[in-house]
Parts: sequence; C-alpha cells; structure tokens
Amino acid sequence: MEKLLSNGLFKNGSLPEDYIFPPESRPGNLKIPFNSNIPVIDLSEAQNDDRTNTIHKIIKAAEEFGFFQVINHGVSLNLMNETRSVVKELFEMSTEEKQKLFYDPLKKAGMFTSSINYATEKVHLWRDNFRHPCYPLEQWQHLWPENPTRYKECVGACSVEVKKLASRILSLISEGLGLKCGYFENDVSGSMAMTINHYPPCPEPSLTLGITKHADPNLITILLQDDVCGLQVFKDGNWIAVEAIPNAFVINVGYQLQIMSNGKLISAEHRAVTNSSAARTTVAFFVAPKEECIIEPAQGLIDEHNPPIFKSFKYKDFFDYYFAKYGDTDVVLKSFEAQRN
Repeated sequence: MEKLLSNGLFKNGSLPEDYIFPPESRPGNLKIPFNSNIPVIDLSEAQNDDRTNTIHKIIKAAEEFGFFQVINHGVSLNLMNETRSVVKELFEMSTEEKQKLFYDPLKKAGMFTSSINYATEKVHLWRDNFRHPCYPLEQWQHLWPENPTRYKECVGACSVEVKKLASRILSLISEGLGLKCGYFENDVSGSMAMTINHYPPCPEPSLTLGITKHADPNLITILLQDDVCGLQVFKDGNWIAVEAIPNAFVINVGYQLQIMSNGKLISAEHRAVTNSSAARTTVAFFVAPKEECIIEPAQGLIDEHNPPIFKSFKYKDFFDYYFAKYGDTDVVLKSFEAQRN
C-alpha cells in the first residue's frame, strides 16, 4: 500500500525504470485523434417508436467495433456526478485510511497499485485500483469501505441503476441477434463487480501505460468516465481514441458475449494511456455469468452453415484460465474453440 501512486510517489520526479514498458508495448504517439466512427447511441429512441433502428445501431457497433457509447440511458446525471466525486475522494484519503482497504484475495476486494501481481510483474502499470463485487448488492455492500462516508449509499445506488441499464442493453442485443426474450438474463448475467482505476498525472506518458492491451473476460462492461480522455480501442491494426463524452456510458462487448453470439459480436482489445497534466478516474462495471454457469454459442445462431466456433465450458474455468494467461487474447480464445472435424 505504501507504493500507491495516489500517495504522491514520483510526483515531481522522472518515471521510475520499473514503469517503463519495452519499446514495442509503449503507447508512443499520444495525440491519436478521436474517431467519430465509434457510435454514440441515444437509448431514448428505443422507447419512442425507433426500437428497431436502435437495435440495428447497437448490433452494428458490436460487430464492427465491440464498443459504443450510450446517452439518454436513464441513469440520472446527479447520480453519475456523485459517483465520480466519491470515487475520486477514495484516492484522496490519507495513507492510513487507504491502508484499511488493502486488497483481500478471498473477498476479491480492496485497493492495490498496478496489479495484484505487483511483487512478480516485470513492469508496473501507472494506476491505482480499487475493486469489489457489487451484485447482488445485499450480498456485498456491507463489506464496502466506511470511508468516504457516502461511498456505500452513492456507489450502491449507481450499481443498481447500471445493472438495470445492462439488462436493457442485453435485451436489445438478444432481440437484435434473433434470440428469445431474456436470453442473457438470470445466471448468464447473475454477477457484477466494479473496478475503479485511478491514473495520476504521469511524468512521461509515452513510456508507460495505465492498462495494457486486453479484452474483457466477462459478458459486457459498462464504463463511467470522467472528463479526462485515456481509453483507446484497437481496430484494424490501429489505436482509436475514445472521447470522454459528458453524461455517456461506454459499453464494450466481453468475451462471453462474443462466444454466445458465435463470433458475430467482437470483444475488442483496448488499453488506457496516461497524461502529464491531469488525473483520470474511471469506474468499470463488469456484468458476468455466475461461476458455475455453462457458456456456449446460442443454439439459435447455429446451423449447418454456421457451426459452433466455441465449445461449452463453465464460466469459472474460462475466467481462471484468462488470468493464468494474463489476458492474452489469442491464447485464451484458441483454447476454447470448438473441435473441427
């Protein structure tokens, strides 16, 4: 915990050597222009006679980018702002207060810097992280921090609204794929965890990363950004910068949605870069299957012309393998491909 960047370490110095990535992994040019092609979808249109068009936009975005942003999503602006405020406050607390939040692997919750593999990793990430499960709320909320004092109430309310939003989006996706109503409900989306990433200003942003290139192992991710940019998506061999649009949530397809759609939707690789002038704090909500849930391509998307690309498996097995392989996309997906005759 004494290594937390938010404790003011390296504030005025140069970037320590153990934060410098090898040349092939560095972000290099940070001035990537924003790409207006990443769709921004107005969810209110789905309630106003334009449901079919909204579904089409979502499916197209999930097929082409694996990412899109949503506005007019039903989560109040006040709650979004309160959540942004309280999660920033978390990292502004004293070292003593943060010490109480030390990561506990048994609870899958707590605060750490870089990653939970800090002691063994070759290069550190320029970030502090706080994470915990948040659904079902009544199962986890009592384990959340007492300070900041409004954390439980505010983050709890936001978690409930985000879970509702996830259900709405998944319902639109299931309809767009031609699957039965509620296909992604119950055990398939029966778990949700959140992670708060805090990226302090960095002395040399071109040499390090906040998060390395990866795709998410869960079903769907809903990201609440602040007004500082840093998210980049990998598409067609290039990095695309994602704009921090006020009052929007960023949605990205996770591996399980790619697998259940039989490869129709893509889970795109993405990363977080840092900057030298401003801290960036984001909240990612990871909607996932329950551990024992069996995942496989939807039967409605399989026929003689579209055989299953992936085999059946328990979500827990996928999740454990993903982290054992450090999220290596090619290795992970290949291991869960269906056997071909």
